[in-house]
Amino acid sequence: MPLLRAALSWNFVLATAICASLLAQLIKVLLNLFIFHRFIAERMWGAGGMPSSHSATVCAMVVATGRYCGVNSPIFAIAAVLSIIVMYDAMGVRYETGEQAKVLNRMFTEWMDQGFEQFQLPHGKKLKEMVGHTPIEVVTGAALGIVLGFAMPMV
Repeated sequence: MPLLRAALSWNFVLATAICASLLAQLIKVLLNLFIFHRFIAERMWGAGGMPSSHSATVCAMVVATGRYCGVNSPIFAIAAVLSIIVMYDAMGVRYETGEQAKVLNRMFTEWMDQGFEQFQLPHGKKLKEMVGHTPIEVVTGAALGIVLGFAMPMV
């Protein structure tokens, strides 16, 4: 607790946003343990999945900024606009990138099965498919960030 208190007194907004990000990533790991019954290390830092750590981070930042600077401040406005862009991007462009990666990976696998080795990705890797979020993942992450933003004690 002394470390958290020191971080909050150093920079309340940043510490709150980082805590939200870490909590969201921890929840992803725990959900994977519960659902798939296995530890997936990549879930500790990887993008995509439930809940959206991007949404949790920016929503916690917005709430903390509003609490610290006031909702009428230009800094709050900047934080709010940034959070909208990040969440829109997570559901839109990044989600579609993941969907395209699924199709391309399937195509590469079929081509390899047919003997077209020239279409193999370097080192036999696959394109990352989990890079974006569904709307429910974004909303859940946003709710997590908002709750944490209000729950963090102002020092």
